[in-house]
Amino acid sequence: MSGHDIVVVGFSAGGIPPLRQMVADLPVDVAAALFVVHHFPSHGISALPDILARASRLPAAQAIDGDQIRPGHIYVARPDQHLLLRDDTVRLTRGPRENGHRPAVDPLFRTAARCCGPRVIGVILSGTMDDGTAGLGAIKAAGGIAVVQDPESCAYPGMPASAIEHVEVDYIVPPEELGALIDRLAREPAPSPARQLAPEDEIDRAAPEPAAAGTAALRGKNRPGRPSSLSCPDCGGVLWESERGSLLHFRCHVGHGYSEESLLAMQSEALETALWSALRALEEKADLSRRLAARIRHRGGALRTAEQFDQRARDAEHGSNLIRASLLSGPFRGAIEGPEEPVVLNQGPLTKVEPA
Repeated sequence: MSGHDIVVVGFSAGGIPPLRQMVADLPVDVAAALFVVHHFPSHGISALPDILARASRLPAAQAIDGDQIRPGHIYVARPDQHLLLRDDTVRLTRGPRENGHRPAVDPLFRTAARCCGPRVIGVILSGTMDDGTAGLGAIKAAGGIAVVQDPESCAYPGMPASAIEHVEVDYIVPPEELGALIDRLAREPAPSPARQLAPEDEIDRAAPEPAAAGTAALRGKNRPGRPSSLSCPDCGGVLWESERGSLLHFRCHVGHGYSEESLLAMQSEALETALWSALRALEEKADLSRRLAARIRHRGGALRTAEQFDQRARDAEHGSNLIRASLLSGPFRGAIEGPEEPVVLNQGPLTKVEPA
């Protein structure tokens, strides 16, 4: 029987040091392939493959669509493309963002669970919010193994803590134990699921993968949950909500998906954008009102009309001052999401970044 030969790893802020420690401790003959998703902007160039290649005895490279999976190799997600697994093959897609990210952790974990079932080891490292929690649950539902970095050792414990809260995690370990654990698990036989899955845990292997090409929910009878009163921050469409265990998930009819925490963060970002737009509109209104008042006085027009425009300018300035004060003092997205690791560089020739 095959071993646990598929290892999927997800992280965001603070995840590079533990990942580097893990791959450094893996032997060259490890009986598994590793797939890594890290949040980074779509316009960047990732130096993560170079960082991992220097730290490990295993070859590391950005994933290529259509690659056959080979043990002992590290496949790193490309910027602005989801990394998926299908029929023991690597697939890349620019499908809808999940949790505000592309690549995102959940699509990799979810597709690995669908195609490889109990052969999969899911690993969650340091990061903010909860991307990866639902995907790790899918791996457990398919009979795979859930591994989480000990939150006490994390620079940002949000992702591991969320996984521990919502998923029946098998191992919670510090970075220095990850490599040995993965190597041991990869050499052990991967049995079929030992328990009868509850209906909410079952994996619908025939269902279309939203991250591959989105969904066309309005064309058929199958809806991704029940309609909610919320709208999609990415496209403005109606969000359907569904529950899997203790997790609440949202997806619009074209495929954008969100956990509760990621939706709140995206709403905060959308709110800030809307407030800056309102501030700009009020400043423009005040400026135009002052100019109209000045033109009326210059032409010798009715003084009362000029004063009305002056009052409109003062009202607009008062409103803009209130919004500006709220923007400058409000937390919005910055207080929800921590900084990312310096793996992403600006477009142009690649200048390698040596991690701290």
